[in-house]
Amino acid sequence: MGFGLGATAVGFLALGTAVPFIIHSGPLFTRPSTRARLLIVSPRPDMVIVGEPATVSVVLRLEGGRIVPFTSIHLIPNEGHIHLYLDGSLISMTGLDARLTVSSGTHRLVAEFVAVDHGPFRPRVRAEVKFDVRP
Repeated sequence: MGFGLGATAVGFLALGTAVPFIIHSGPLFTRPSTRARLLIVSPRPDMVIVGEPATVSVVLRLEGGRIVPFTSIHLIPNEGHIHLYLDGSLISMTGLDARLTVSSGTHRLVAEFVAVDHGPFRPRVRAEVKFDVRP
């Protein structure tokens, strides 16, 4: 009985060592790269927008990439979606234009071009800008 338990322990040790390597080296866990670039055209850095709340017009430009309307696990290097974050919270998964209602204060807008599975490219394709809203 002791020999059987010892052999089982050795088997689990071997699996515990090999399985993580196999899983993390597989194609499903390799993030694609892309040559795409994402730029925030509006709002401009340190721009002051007046309103309480203010309507902020967001305009993005994507170079070398294409926004597609579908989600897939078959990753293509220059196809994906745009994620838009305001002050760290995901607020939109739309295209290159958005209209936001924003309260007073200093805000950080981050746009990211992500792969068709909504995961990030490697390296990440991001742009960010800080702007102010005043009453």
